[in-house]
Amino acid sequence: QVQLVESGGGLVQAGGSLRLSCAAASGRTFSSYGMGWFRQAPGKERDFVAAISWSGGSTYYADSVKGRFTISRDNAKNTVYRHLNSLEPEDTAVYYCAVRFAYGKGWNARNEYGYWGQGTQVTVSS
Repeated sequence: QVQLVESGGGLVQAGGSLRLSCAAASGRTFSSYGMGWFRQAPGKERDFVAAISWSGGSTYYADSVKGRFTISRDNAKNTVYRHLNSLEPEDTAVYYCAVRFAYGKGWNARNEYGYWGQGTQVTVSS
């Protein structure tokens, strides 16, 4: 079982930037797996934000964040990075990383992911 530890959230003004990290717990690795990134705002469902293939060679983004957010990974460090730029109040949510363990419905299919991180809060003030 892979345990994911998230960090990097916080409070930022609109237009600002943050970097989120998602690391495997000591002794674990997810270097052979695609990784996903989701977010959940209060009272809403957990929505797809972005994903990255196991090699990092392919990335996928929700239309709402395309051009503003970037996902990358360093398999030697068992860490996935999420760069959030040009943040908007609508980006306020808890952000989660997860391992993709099933394939069939697409990178944005929430039920194809597991081993969710604990989440990190991102709050964007106007």
